[in-house]
Amino acid sequence: MRVATTRALESLRTLLVTADPGLARLRLATVAVASMALAAGLVSLGRATVLTGEPVTIVLFAGVLAMISNLAVNETSLPRQRVTTVLMTVPALVATVAGTLLSPYRVVADVVFVLVMVGAVYVRRFGPRGFALGQGAFMAFFFTQFLKAQPAQVPALCVAVLLGIGSTLLLRGVLFAERPERTLRRLVDAFRARAHEMVLRVDDVLEAAQESVPEHPVAGRSPGAEHEQVGEVVLERLYRARRRLNETALLVEDQLERTTAERVWPGLENDVLALRVVDTELGLERLGVAVRRMVRTGEPGSGEADQRPTPLALTALRTGLVHLGRALERRVPHRRVLGELADARGAVAGLVADIRPGHERVQRAAFAVRRVSDSVEYAQRDAPARPGDATTEGIALPGVPRSASPVEVAGEAAGDGIADGRPDPPGTAGGAEEEKRDAGLLLTTRQAVQVGVGTTLAIVIGELLAPQRWYWAVIAAFVVFANTNSRGDLLSRGWGRVVGTVGGVAAGMALAALTAGNQTVSLILLFVCAFLALYLVRVSPGMLAFWITAVLALVYGLIGQFSVETLLLRIEETLAGVVASVLAAFLVLPKGTREAFGESVEAFVDTADDVLTGAVGTILGQSSTPPLERARDMDTALATLRARVRPLLVDTPKRRGRSSHRRALRVFVVVDHYARALARLAADLGTTPDPGWSPTLSPALQAVRDNLDGLRDVVVRGKRRSDGGQVLVGSAEELVDRAEAYAARGQDPHRRQDALVVTRLLRRIDQAVVALAVDLGAARDEEAEEVRQSPSTRASAGLVNTRSGS
Repeated sequence: MRVATTRALESLRTLLVTADPGLARLRLATVAVASMALAAGLVSLGRATVLTGEPVTIVLFAGVLAMISNLAVNETSLPRQRVTTVLMTVPALVATVAGTLLSPYRVVADVVFVLVMVGAVYVRRFGPRGFALGQGAFMAFFFTQFLKAQPAQVPALCVAVLLGIGSTLLLRGVLFAERPERTLRRLVDAFRARAHEMVLRVDDVLEAAQESVPEHPVAGRSPGAEHEQVGEVVLERLYRARRRLNETALLVEDQLERTTAERVWPGLENDVLALRVVDTELGLERLGVAVRRMVRTGEPGSGEADQRPTPLALTALRTGLVHLGRALERRVPHRRVLGELADARGAVAGLVADIRPGHERVQRAAFAVRRVSDSVEYAQRDAPARPGDATTEGIALPGVPRSASPVEVAGEAAGDGIADGRPDPPGTAGGAEEEKRDAGLLLTTRQAVQVGVGTTLAIVIGELLAPQRWYWAVIAAFVVFANTNSRGDLLSRGWGRVVGTVGGVAAGMALAALTAGNQTVSLILLFVCAFLALYLVRVSPGMLAFWITAVLALVYGLIGQFSVETLLLRIEETLAGVVASVLAAFLVLPKGTREAFGESVEAFVDTADDVLTGAVGTILGQSSTPPLERARDMDTALATLRARVRPLLVDTPKRRGRSSHRRALRVFVVVDHYARALARLAADLGTTPDPGWSPTLSPALQAVRDNLDGLRDVVVRGKRRSDGGQVLVGSAEELVDRAEAYAARGQDPHRRQDALVVTRLLRRIDQAVVALAVDLGAARDEEAEEVRQSPSTRASAGLVNTRSGS
């Protein structure tokens, strides 16, 4: 009972910490609502003293600009954030003046409004600052039309602009400016909580397997029955925990990139902390993969069909996970962490030492438990902790033993289960026949044209539905284009906005009935709904539409214009705007989802290739460009790839081959992790380059690059770019062996250790890439492999076996 209660409490803590890693969304929502309240209060004070006679709508105008300036400004550094916030006042003031003066001239105002929206999308090509300035112009012009502003209100509205954006600048840029150290500490704590969650989900899989394994074999039971008993629900929870762990690790990396300080965490270099996070993440991923494969029995006659874990083995593994989980709990004393980790290793020691045939899968799972335990222990010993500081005392930073390869804990993570499915059937690729006449246009240019057409169509439809509420159709058409990269992505966002609006109408009706004209309660609920909209905007655009619709219901109740018909009209106008945007996306310069995915794959592989080439060039003294500079671009390319593949992973009955896209994404994530680790190692090894390694390391790198290029071809087009033939890939195993043999003969033990890690990283990248490429339809280049693996070649290379335990 006590164990169950402790586990439930720890699971609740994990949920609370990991629901918002680093409290980024809570911070955004809190500061934005505070900015809105400050702006609204200042404008209200002005109405009572200086701006007497002005309508209450200017209070709403100031509050909305305060909210938008918080949402739109996403610069990576505080100084740039402040400058961008200040610059937002320029387009906002110009749009406010223009919108107000043109408000009486409906047709002219509509034409200018469309041009403003086109320009707002076009300037997104200039990065976060362009996006923020465009949003400032759009929202200011939009609300002058929404509020039906009159020319006489220009001074008051300009004051509202300055107070709204100025409130954001004061609160977000000065009083509550983000502190990188504090944010990083929260993110590392969230990473640790998600690591704990990952351990719990692995234990759930073992528990399910334990319940399904009888004490005595049952006659006639099929070899795959254990997997059937475990169930996909338990495995899906493990996959979700693994995905969340990866997301949090990327947030830590991103936070480290956002700061200019060399040591955000006291006494620990940023690069070292980032590498430790990645290594621990991959070690935990390997643990999940090893356990999942252990409970998935093979086909009869495959040699792995009889590798079922015994009840005793499952008990030992679960005992090790219990101790590992306790070590990852929050605020555990330093000595207790070390003791729990020692117990975790001891629990699986017998399984690790069991080398009998038929026990390989159980041994790998036990070895994964030991490696994760080693990783956390060495990090715990190295982690700087200030005595008496409750925040840092006992925190187990992710890490690996210095006496072993920094990436050895993650050595087995390349086996990702990516090749468990089948290649897409012929004819389902879909992207080959996509329209390509606009291939030379940038995404922002294409979307600017589409927004112009879509919003124009939305204005026409909105005017036909209700001349007084046409703006809802326009804003729906504009907003669904934000951060979309393809038609599938746009459909997903549009559908989410419609569903959110429908739900928001129902919620708005309930809130209006609840408040029943009570202004105090209405104002409180208004700010609560605004907070929830901002807190959940990064989770789902549909949630933003839901809560903003509820806010509108409360606003209409405050100004005495609430009616059920008005809210129902909002649904119609929103649907009209979404339909207009979808028509524009499909008919004007269309860009297919698969085409967009293919372009993102091309960009990622090109960048990853640059990182690998630069890293090895630095190690050999052949390149002066630091590979870490390109590693950040690779992360950005991976983020784009994640966004563009999302619509292809939607579970619809007619969409086939989703598993291929999901497996491809997993492999590219693995490539990103290992390439970043290689770039960091190259930065250290490059201080004393070794040109003598080139005869063996350069060919190994070239083979890995060729296979990565082959994977790109088979994923994007299913055939070779050069001649349209079948894609060929050949394992770089033997070439990496030669490079590893040279590294193993190094005299300096520290350099030898790092050099062996370099070959291990290249090997893991190649293993993951070749496995997926072959699974998706590529053929093995037998001729090339025969040349690489010939006995004479191996003898001349003087190869030694240095891969034991990898």
